Amino acid sequence: MRIAALTSLVLAVSCAAHAAGAPAPALDTAAIEKLTGLKGSLNEKEGVFRVAAPRSDLQVTVRGVKVTPSMGLTSWAAFTRVGEHVMVMGDTVLLEDQVNPVMSAALDNGLEVTALHNHFFWDSPKVMFMHIGGVGEANALAAAVGKVFAKIEETKTAAPRANVEIDPAKTTLDPKKLDALLGKSGELKAGVYKLAFGRETKMHGGAMGNAMGVNTWAAFAGSDEQAVVDGDFAMHESELQGVLKALRGAGIDIVAIHQHMTGETPRVLFLHYWGVGRAASLAKGLKAALDTQR
Repeated sequence: MRIAALTSLVLAVSCAAHAAGAPAPALDTAAIEKLTGLKGSLNEKEGVFRVAAPRSDLQVTVRGVKVTPSMGLTSWAAFTRVGEHVMVMGDTVLLEDQVNPVMSAALDNGLEVTALHNHFFWDSPKVMFMHIGGVGEANALAAAVGKVFAKIEETKTAAPRANVEIDPAKTTLDPKKLDALLGKSGELKAGVYKLAFGRETKMHGGAMGNAMGVNTWAAFAGSDEQAVVDGDFAMHESELQGVLKALRGAGIDIVAIHQHMTGETPRVLFLHYWGVGRAASLAKGLKAALDTQR
């Protein structure tokens, strides 16, 4: 069940239990520490138990300034009880090559990924921040968080990805094959084949759609055998997790998750993606993600 829906349910249960005088059981902090593999601290006033892992292994500078863990380079997860369930929220500090393996670890273990973005300019090496969340049984959530932090440790020493040589000026891929897989035609210009799928929301009393930037788009270049695709996905909040799982399942990397607007109804989130592989495989991955929205 998605976080927003389950949160509303468990808060209602919590209020009913409180009205009946039933005390909420305390968090088993020892179990959370064991399952996450991290030490934590309890905020008794707010009923929140927080575990943390400073990224002391990173030597990050921002325009010559040495950035320490206490300046924002600490991964963490916070647990609190909501009715009969527990909610977790957290933030992970990741190098670029760690983002997608760690994201898959979160998604595969029942957590939600709610944002992916930068917190700094001019940082070297570049650091990304991935926010996670979930609602459910305490031990299951703690175990899932433990898998995420284990994947962070595992990927600390992973070799960087090899570069791929693709020049749009030499594109030879067949657009008709992509059209057949995606169910839509695009436009080939300057070696880049681009397609757009419009969505719609409302702002200031008016409809905002494809031409105003409320769209999913994909840009392909290269050959049928080796292509690159990049673009945006426009999603309602309830669609985000399905799209993420489909894209990651196809080996397509997620490079950002955020909003492009404020005050729209319904709310629209955007994710930016990047993939390299056979053109048909990339198109099938995008189609699988598009299908989760229908």
